[in-house]
Amino acid sequence: MSTIRFLRTFVAVARHGSFAIAAEQMALTQSAVSMQMRALETEFKHELFDRSGRKVLLNAMGKNLLPHAQQLLAVYEAMRMTAGGLEKDVGPVTIGAVESVVGALAEAAAHLKMTRPNLDVRITAAKSVDLAARVDSGEIDAAVIIDTPGRRPASVQWTPVYSEPVVLLVNTNVADAPPAELLKSQRFLRFDRTQRTGALIDRALRKQRFKVNEFLELNSLEGIAELVRQGIGIAVVPLLRRSSWTRDDALRVVPLPEAGVKRHVGMLERAQHGKMGVTGALVRELKEVI
Repeated sequence: MSTIRFLRTFVAVARHGSFAIAAEQMALTQSAVSMQMRALETEFKHELFDRSGRKVLLNAMGKNLLPHAQQLLAVYEAMRMTAGGLEKDVGPVTIGAVESVVGALAEAAAHLKMTRPNLDVRITAAKSVDLAARVDSGEIDAAVIIDTPGRRPASVQWTPVYSEPVVLLVNTNVADAPPAELLKSQRFLRFDRTQRTGALIDRALRKQRFKVNEFLELNSLEGIAELVRQGIGIAVVPLLRRSSWTRDDALRVVPLPEAGVKRHVGMLERAQHGKMGVTGALVRELKEVI
């Protein structure tokens, strides 16, 4: 189904106006996105984009083909739902999520219910470690949680959804300085080390041998961002996909010197269960929402 994949990428490029952003959303390299779009242009015997500016914009032919591509993908998605059992009464589906993902998951579920109003989807929030245990015990059907190093048991299935880089969050009134100096001199707001995100941040700090000026530890990323916004301290946090931090006049997002430290978010579910058609559709909707 390479044409379907290429059309999904085409729609993503059209939505974002960027090969790079589309590549990130589709879990591809930028060169792979470029190759796919060239393949579509060869297939249709027309160029589809205006590549003259900084943004990649649809030309007249691309604009004409976009609604057809979206319609074809919608039909294909309906076929997948039917094959996955979404046309049947599967009963209530309970999905867990960490706090920072609940909003996006709720939006994804709402989109799914617009096409399948009889679906009964229930969302519950908790820590990743608690949700993983509840999936394993069968208390909930699946959970969107933070990945952790190590091998997973064969009884569960992991589907990656997206990743977020770990960055330094600083108030704009704080003078520019290297991250190591800021962490040592400014009050440090730490995310809860008992949670997977907190453990990831702690590993990133230790890996780069940063010394921090400990001040306060709490378990809300948005709460930490608000304290940084008020100038109370600085923090190392994952750059939440749906946050407005990079556009916030009170905040400065500073990359850490050693690139590659990321928080990986995905769906955990039992390897075999009767509601995989719904959970698979939710993952696809969540990727679109994110």
